[in-house]
Amino acid sequence: MAEIRNLMNFISSSKKLYICVNQFKPMKQLIEIVKILFAYLIRPHLWPELFRKIYKNIFQRSSATKGKVLAENWCAEKAVSQQFAIEQLAENKEFEKIEDRYSDIFKKAKEIEQNTPVKMGGAGALDLIYYLCEYTQAENALETGVAYGWSSLAALLSISKRNGMLYSSDMPYLGADNDAFVGCVVPENLRKNWKLFRYADRESLPKIFKEQNEFDFIHYDSDKTYNGRMWAYPILWKKLKTGGCFMSDDISDNSAFMDYCIQNNFEPLIVGFDGKYAGVIFKK
Repeated sequence: MAEIRNLMNFISSSKKLYICVNQFKPMKQLIEIVKILFAYLIRPHLWPELFRKIYKNIFQRSSATKGKVLAENWCAEKAVSQQFAIEQLAENKEFEKIEDRYSDIFKKAKEIEQNTPVKMGGAGALDLIYYLCEYTQAENALETGVAYGWSSLAALLSISKRNGMLYSSDMPYLGADNDAFVGCVVPENLRKNWKLFRYADRESLPKIFKEQNEFDFIHYDSDKTYNGRMWAYPILWKKLKTGGCFMSDDISDNSAFMDYCIQNNFEPLIVGFDGKYAGVIFKK
């Protein structure tokens, strides 16, 4: 009987703890919202993005996953591996991962990431980014979305060979206090070929276009909602040189990339990696 009473007391205590924890969830969420709002308020240059975020959360909540099932099926039917895509671009030359080619740089970059107190987005299709810059012999490149700077590093390892310039648009993870760590894996010797604009894309891009109006390679990896992509894609496409290459990450999240390709009769290269898909279009 004593064992049964102890068990019942344990169950009762567990239920009380569960109820108590769940009562605190709304409070934790409210604290997080207040923290993010405060982070916006102390950064006046990001106020336009704050108002856009409020509008999206009220009127465009379904934009993030619009057409997701169709996009996933479309990507799965067309996808090839990074290695296959790169070998085709390199005319079947032997594929070498950039992590092996630049092993010392990547080793140090991983150590920096591991010691960073703020967690940000993953690395992405780095081999693809590097070899697309090599294939186009990119001298001027543009990317949206930086985080740790893995995609920036991949592009810069190619672009720096030609003393080119990478223009990056990225705003901080508000509430996470990551401002000081954006692009942290990019080594000092490559930073002379890199300009980082710390605004939302709608503010960054006009500033970038004042400095450089056309690009050999463009990589989109920022606002991944359907509406965000459909706003950005045509603007970026106009700035891409003939013979240049446009790449967009996570294209199965919604049908924006698929719809944009269909609307413009583009024949994209779809590359699968780590359970995700990237889309590539060459400008003829």
